[in-house]
Parts: sequence; structure tokens; C-alpha cells
Amino acid sequence: MGAAMRRIQAGNALTAFGIGFTVPFLYIYVAQVRGLGSMAATTAFVAFALGALVALPFTGRVIDRRGPVPVVIGAAIAASAGALSLGLSTGIVPILLSALALGAGQAVMQPALATMIVWCSTPSTRTRSFAMQFFMQNLGLGIGGLIGGQIVDESRPGSFTLLFGIEAVMFLVLAGVIATVRMPQVAGLKDAMPQKDPSQAGGSGWKRLLRHKAMVQLCVLGFVLFFACYGQFESGLAAFGTEAAGISPSTLGFALAANTGAIVVAQFVVLRLVEKRRRSRVIALVGLIWTVAWVIAGFSGLGHGSAMMAAAAFITTYALFGIGEAMLSPTLAPLVADLAPEGSVGQYNSAFALVKQMALALGPLGVPLGAGIPMLYIGVFVLVSLGIAGLALRLGKQLSPVQDNPSLVSRIVAQGPSASASASASVSVSAKVADPVAV
Repeated sequence: MGAAMRRIQAGNALTAFGIGFTVPFLYIYVAQVRGLGSMAATTAFVAFALGALVALPFTGRVIDRRGPVPVVIGAAIAASAGALSLGLSTGIVPILLSALALGAGQAVMQPALATMIVWCSTPSTRTRSFAMQFFMQNLGLGIGGLIGGQIVDESRPGSFTLLFGIEAVMFLVLAGVIATVRMPQVAGLKDAMPQKDPSQAGGSGWKRLLRHKAMVQLCVLGFVLFFACYGQFESGLAAFGTEAAGISPSTLGFALAANTGAIVVAQFVVLRLVEKRRRSRVIALVGLIWTVAWVIAGFSGLGHGSAMMAAAAFITTYALFGIGEAMLSPTLAPLVADLAPEGSVGQYNSAFALVKQMALALGPLGVPLGAGIPMLYIGVFVLVSLGIAGLALRLGKQLSPVQDNPSLVSRIVAQGPSASASASASVSVSAKVADPVAV
């Protein structure tokens, strides 16, 4: 890992630390500490998500035109201002405006940092680089939440001001770290670096992307993945656990810890198993693993066993979700990069980030079902998880062999010149599939 990649990964950890440092306590801060009530707190979360949804559609084009470094720095400054303002705000209007700025800043950082990883990696190293990114993000989230929880005190509003103030400083540190990154300018990055005239590469931007069948299918698959997993963690699945399974808040905390622990422990073990496998089949396997997870969650809500058995089943569900996430981290983001035409990596990363934000925003729609009709809720998401496997296999038919399994490139190189002729034909087909206009 080069110096540039080390700093980018440190930036990823700092971003995750900032999110984990404050987001878990935003509801308490708005509703109780500032005394604005639950409706205002809910509105603050909506503003947080809205900031991301408004900013992301424009982010990709800026990244491809100006490069990701100034975008990360600008987003970090915006997030820092939002965090500091949030810690000082006492009324609903300034809190909502602050949440908008913080949400937009944090959301814009993600595709920009992902694009930096693409620039500093090759198809053969990209899988491991994104696995490291996911590991650092979860480590940052865990440490941020742990430290933030030790600082806050509901009886002392100043503790929350300190919390948001520290977060603001951390975003400025992130900007400083990224400002020192020197992006490589080598021929091997031709497929990832922006051209002098982005219009030649990106075409009409969103219109070109929407004509790219493989990318559209990947976005649909990504939406279902994020809605069925991340979108349910703190909403529908939590409501199911507390209402149907009788899970206590402390057990829910253990379940979330099991999820993070499974990711941290399994990430690099899983990486060895998936980095030489076809990406579409890895995603399909995740769908099957999550199907088992939802079935186990359903068992916890049946009431046939003891409270301990229900808690163990619920914690197992979150751990299985974590294993699936560890399999997706070196799969989805590199695939987005490999599908992107020359000069459009930022556009594609931003589009996929937008899909994720939309799935997260709609995730709470599962709450009424999870709390009111729990077994129907489980049944729906068992079917959704099976659907993930089907969508993944269908996506595999749209991918070239190298896009579906980038380790084929390494095998061709290892075989030497004798494989070059056959590789040329494969690359030619791959280029046609990668070009949205040719699909």
C-alpha cells in the first residue's frame, strides 16, 4: 500500500469516526437535550438524508471535472461547519440547516474517497483496497460511537456541544490529510483518470449512465441490498426485535456489536475466499446467507423458546448480516469502478451512493410491518433476499468475464505472451460491455 492509499484509508476512518461519533446521539440531542420533541428529531434525520439526496446528483460530474481531492476537502469543510453549527444550535430552523450541511458533506465524501481509491489502485488490487476501506470505516464507526458515548451526558448540554465540536475538528483534520495526497499520474490509470474534456468520456452524464444496462441493473440490485440490510438495521428489524421477539435495548446493542465484530473479524478471511470468485455469484451467495439470517430472525419472534434463545437468534441474525457485508465490500464498489467508462468514475460512484441513500431513506417503511405484522415482515424479506440472489445472477449475464472476475487479468499476465492473443479478444468484448452506448 503506497503513501497515497494509506492517507486515503486514514481519511475513510476519520469520516466514519465522525459519523459514529455523533449520529447515534442526534435523536437524544434534538428531542431531549434541546427539548424540541420527537417530531423535531425525526425532521432532523429527514434533513440529514435530504442533504445527501440533494448533493449527490451533482457530485459525480464535479469529481470527474475537478478531481476528487478538492471535492473531499470542500465536503469536509461543509460537514465541519454543519457539525459545529449543530452543536451550537438551540432552535429547530438552525438545527435543520445544520443537519442539511452535515448530511450533504458526509454524503459527498463517500464517492469522492471511492474515486481516489480507484485512481490509486489497479483492477488487480482494487478488491483488496475496497475491503480495507470497509474495514477502516467499521473500525472508525465503532471507535467513534464508543468514545462519543463516554462524552455525552443528557443533563449537560455542553457535553453535546463538545461532541459536535470535536467532530468538526476531525473533519478539518480529514481535509488536511487529503490535501497532502499526491495522486499518481501513470498510464495504468487511464481507465480511471478524468480526461481533459470530460464530455468526451461521460457523454451526457446521467443519460449515458441510464443507457448502460449493466450499471442500471447493478443500481437496482444495490437498492434492494441496501434496503434489505442497512435500511432495516435501526428501523424495521429493531422494531421487530423489540415488539415481536421481546428483545431488550441492551440485547439490541449486543446485536449491533456482533454485526461490527463479524465484519472486523471476518473481513480479510472472507476476502481470500471471494477475490478470485465471480462477483455475481458472490453477491448471489450473500442473498442466500441473508435469507438464512431472516429465517433465524423469524425464529426469535415465534416465542417457542426461552428469552435467551430468542436473544441468541437475534444476535446471530446481525452477525450473519455482517458476514454478508464483508463479502459485498470487496465486490460492489470495485464493480462500479470497472463498469465506469473512461472519465466517468466519479459519476458512477456518485450514482451508486445516491442509490444507497435512497434505500436508507426508505428503510423505515419497514417499521410498521415489523412491529405490527412481524411474521409477514420476515416473509417479505426472506423473499427479498432470495430476489437478491436472482438479480445477482441476472447481472452476471451483462458482465464481461473480466468485469465479473478481475482475477482473470492476473492469470493472463501470469501465463505470459502465449495468452495475449486470446486476452485481446476478451478485452475487446469487455470494452463493448463497458461502453454503455454499445450495450
